[in-house]
Amino acid sequence: MGTWELSLFVLLACLVAAAPSTANFIRDAEITWGDGRAKIVDGGRGLSLSLDQFSGSGFQSKNEYLFGRFDMQLKLVPDNSAGTVTTFFLSSQGEGHDEIDFEFLGNSTGEPYTVHTNVYAQGKGDKEQQFKLWFDPTAAFHTYSIVWNPQRIIFLVDNSPIRVFNNHKASGVQFPTSQPMRVYCSLWNADDWATQGGRVKTDWAKAPFVANYRNFKIESCAAGTPCASHELDSNGRNRLRWVQQKHMVYNYCADATRFPLGTSIECKRSRF
Repeated sequence: MGTWELSLFVLLACLVAAAPSTANFIRDAEITWGDGRAKIVDGGRGLSLSLDQFSGSGFQSKNEYLFGRFDMQLKLVPDNSAGTVTTFFLSSQGEGHDEIDFEFLGNSTGEPYTVHTNVYAQGKGDKEQQFKLWFDPTAAFHTYSIVWNPQRIIFLVDNSPIRVFNNHKASGVQFPTSQPMRVYCSLWNADDWATQGGRVKTDWAKAPFVANYRNFKIESCAAGTPCASHELDSNGRNRLRWVQQKHMVYNYCADATRFPLGTSIECKRSRF
């Protein structure tokens, strides 16, 4: 193989690796709990989770991934969803696990959902930021994305960034870089804390509660792919500022009561 042929081969390999792959829930996921409350639908293109007073339900990806972009379309529990938590997250296993969380905290009818985000590295979290969505997430499907590469983690809603967590490992802040993670999704009851600090409980007369998932996509962030160095452009930075100014309702970096000795180093660095 000549030099130009080898270069072309490498380029094509990178393009194939970078191309998003639409997962099929039959092929790429497995239902892990719920005793029949989780159902794969539409020939593997969708999956529904349900919750009643006896149990919730959940599923996970069959494969593990070290870096990637993960897109999932969700339509959340409608009407009175108080006490329920719908999740889409990445996690490794074992002591000192890594985790990147999207959790959707239900609320009373007419009140907005809270989007709870967190990052764990080597078993330590305490990096929570929460947002109120600027649309009704129960009326239609919306896309929630996690970009995870060696430099940063980006949380996106309908391709709008809501949070960036940068790698400050050189400054002593742990960052997930070495443990492959699976994708996990679940619907469960957490009425001891999920809605208004646990003051509003789950109304089991409204059960079963149902959340729907579809169009799960995975894009490689391997070295040489665009995702491997993905960062926000000027439009993305402006959008992030708007979301955080208008829709952020909790930021661990501003919680002096919880962290009286001062917050972590990354709170003093650029949010981009």
